[in-house]
Amino acid sequence: MRLLRNISLAILLMAAGSQTLKAQNIKEPKGYLFGFVASFNDSTVYFTDIQEMDSIWVTKKKKMIAGKSSYSYQLRNYFAQERNLPNRTVVIVGSLDRKKIEKKYAKMKNQYIYKNKGKYDVRYIPQSDFKFNMVNLEE
Repeated sequence: MRLLRNISLAILLMAAGSQTLKAQNIKEPKGYLFGFVASFNDSTVYFTDIQEMDSIWVTKKKKMIAGKSSYSYQLRNYFAQERNLPNRTVVIVGSLDRKKIEKKYAKMKNQYIYKNKGKYDVRYIPQSDFKFNMVNLEE
């Protein structure tokens, strides 16, 4: 009887633990994003400007930017349609703190400009050419 109770308790705990909890997102009044675009076929890499978003969704627990895939699709589509450069690898970096994102931006730029000097052709996309649109994650 005791063994049956322990087994049923273990099954109950495993079933409860295996249910995926839906991550809750919250809306913050301000956030910052920049994009990085590269291709394995050539040595040209692109950086967008750091863009301030009026409102941005973040994960409730870790305050990470939510919906990064939607932002990366925006940038990927811009390259495919406007610049006729499809199949690019896109990385979106975001933060709620301006100083943190500036530090990440400088670190990535230094990696491609100074550490690998002459290996990459680094180009910039001004905000006048491409601007991220807010992604609405309301449920």
